[in-house]
Amino acid sequence: MRLRFFPLGVVVTLSFLVIVIALTATARSIAAPSAIPAWLQAHVGDSDGQISTVVLERARALYLKKVAQGAVRNPCYFAMDATRPGDMGNGVLGRRYYVICEASQSFHAISSGHGGGRNLKGTVDFSNGRRCSKNFGNAMDSELTAGGAYMTSEAKTSFKGFYRTGAKQDVAFQRTFIQFDGEGEAANARQRVIGGHAAQVLRGMCMRKSPNSSYADHDGLVPFGKLVDYAGGRSNGCTSWSPTDAQQIIAMVKDNPTTLYIYPESRDIAAVAQAAKSHSRSGEAPYWNASCLKEIGTPKFWPRKTLEPIIAQYKQDHPAPPPQPVPMCKGP
Repeated sequence: MRLRFFPLGVVVTLSFLVIVIALTATARSIAAPSAIPAWLQAHVGDSDGQISTVVLERARALYLKKVAQGAVRNPCYFAMDATRPGDMGNGVLGRRYYVICEASQSFHAISSGHGGGRNLKGTVDFSNGRRCSKNFGNAMDSELTAGGAYMTSEAKTSFKGFYRTGAKQDVAFQRTFIQFDGEGEAANARQRVIGGHAAQVLRGMCMRKSPNSSYADHDGLVPFGKLVDYAGGRSNGCTSWSPTDAQQIIAMVKDNPTTLYIYPESRDIAAVAQAAKSHSRSGEAPYWNASCLKEIGTPKFWPRKTLEPIIAQYKQDHPAPPPQPVPMCKGP
């Protein structure tokens, strides 16, 4: 076998080309989104408890991007499909919020509320039903869900009042709120006070004398109410979970932020509306949960530049009554 010799300059040039090609391939492998692993692919689908392809792809791309930027170290990330039903009927809640931990090959689908919107009577109605969401938007005071990219931020725990248990014990109700920071159309999430929390609230508030309580005001009064679980209802635009799920999620992200992708964005809503006008076949239409789409007809996105002036004018035309003092509780 004859050995072939090349001039030194040619060898250096060839070596340089090999290095460049190798570095280019490496860069491409880093930049390109990795394929969905088989164990996770098994959870992809359009049935309850499954995650639709476009939702997973976008949620995963957002997470990998933030990990690459060093903004996220959390081994888990979240996604929500707000086109799916929240209330399946007969006390069954739709599982449309996803907790995905690829390192441990863990996938959980849980329930979550969607923004209820508002009905400004005599002006405009952008309210949503309990089951399906038709209206979406990013306007202040709209109480609508805005799809897009979010990151979880600080946790704030606040005292809401006392409630009485079945054993006639008075319990302090403290609810933790996870602030979201959004991007793009959801960039005003902090101004809108959009985040995640347990779907619980105190109703029918009254004040009771309890001067020895650490929560008492300057008059020695503390607030009391009835604890209501609205996991099957609507939120004011936030992401709300059942108390049990909320406890676990909050523990996952406290001091350890991660990403949340909420579907749909305004571009998806526009695409679905356009497909409805052009009568596209289902195989060609953009994704929307079929059951909810049949129920709501055509979804709508309300941009803040359109809706905020309407809400502001409505407030001016319908000023809120002066605040009334919380009444004193009756009975023991």
